[in-house]
Amino acid sequence: MDTPTFYPVLELRQFAESIFQKIGCSEKDAQQASDVLIEADLRGIDSHGLARMIGYIKQWEIGSLNPNPQIKVLHERPSTARIDGDKGLGLIVSPWAMDMAIRKAKDTGSAWVAACNSGHFGIAGYHAMLALEEDMIGVVMTHAASLAAPTFSREMLLGTNPIAMAVPSGQEAPFVADFATTTVAYGKLQIRQRNEEQIPLGWAQDAHGQPSPDPYAPAEGGALTPLGSDPEHSSHKGYCLGAMVDILSGVLSGANFGPWVPPFATSGKTQARQPPVGQGTGHFFGAMRIDAFMDGAEFKSRMDQWIRTFREAKAVEGQQVLIPGDPERQSRALRMEKGIPLHPRVVQDLLQVAQKLDLPEPKVFKA
Repeated sequence: MDTPTFYPVLELRQFAESIFQKIGCSEKDAQQASDVLIEADLRGIDSHGLARMIGYIKQWEIGSLNPNPQIKVLHERPSTARIDGDKGLGLIVSPWAMDMAIRKAKDTGSAWVAACNSGHFGIAGYHAMLALEEDMIGVVMTHAASLAAPTFSREMLLGTNPIAMAVPSGQEAPFVADFATTTVAYGKLQIRQRNEEQIPLGWAQDAHGQPSPDPYAPAEGGALTPLGSDPEHSSHKGYCLGAMVDILSGVLSGANFGPWVPPFATSGKTQARQPPVGQGTGHFFGAMRIDAFMDGAEFKSRMDQWIRTFREAKAVEGQQVLIPGDPERQSRALRMEKGIPLHPRVVQDLLQVAQKLDLPEPKVFKA
C-alpha cells in the first residue's frame, strides 16, 4: 500500500484552477470548480476531491462537458424552478442553482430548484452548506450513473444517489449530513483499487447477486449494494432512498434517470443506455428560511440543545457519539494546517493531466 504525501492547500488549489482554465473555463468558474474539489479533500472525502480531476478531463475530451455553459431557466414559479445546465460542470451548475434556491427562499420562505443537463457535482454537502451562510437549511441531492442494484436485482439501475442536509445552529457547529444511498460510494471502491485491497462483504455483489470482496465487482457484471447491503439488513430502505433521489433529480428535472444517467468517466463506462430519456445528469436543491417557521434565535438555541443532547449520549466503551459533520470538520482543521494527502496514483493522474494539457509541471509535486 502506497503512503500518501501531504501537499499545501493553496498550491493545489492554484494547480486545479490552472487545469480548469486550460480547458476553457472562465477564471471565476475555474475558482468555483476548484473550491468544490479542494473542499472535498479538506473534509476528508478523498474519493470526490482532486482524485476526480482526471474524470472531468476525460469527459471534456469526449465532448460531454461544456467548459462555458449558458445556464438557462426552463420553467419557473415564485418558489420553484427547473434549469438547464448546458452540459456544464456540475461543480459550476450546482452553486448557481443553489444560489437561485436561496434567493427565492428569501422571498417565499422555502424554494426548490431542479437541474437537468448537468454533470457530476462533487460532494453534495458543499452545495447544501451554501445555505448556512444565509441562516437557512440546505437540502441537496443528485443521482449518478447506474452502479447499484435494487434489492433482489442483478441489474444496475440506480446510482450512489447522495443526499445532504445542512442545518445552522448557534454556539455549536452546524449539523451537516452528506451520505450515499448505497452502502458506500463508488469512490471508496476506487480507493481500494488504488491500494490493491479487497472490500468488506456487503459493499458490492458479483454478477450472480452474491456478496463479493472484489473492488472491481461492479465493472465485471456485479453492482454496488443499496444502503443496508442485503434484504436481511433492510437494503430495501436504501433502495427506496436511492429511488426517491432519482425521481426528484431525474424524472422531475427532465434529466435522464435510472440506467440512462450518463456515467462519470472514471466509473469504467463511457456510455449510458440508449436512446436517452432526458437531458444529461440531474440534481435537486432546496433552501428553507428558519424564520419562515420560527424565530431564528429560538431555533438556533433549540438546535444547540439537540446537538449537545446527542453529543453527550452514553457511548459504547472507547467511542463517542458524533454529530453529522464532526469528522469532516476535524479533517478540515488538520488538513488546513498539515496539507492535503494525495495517493501517489492520484498525483500520477494529475501530472498526466498537466502534460496532456501542455501545462508546466506543477511546483507542488516537484521533489
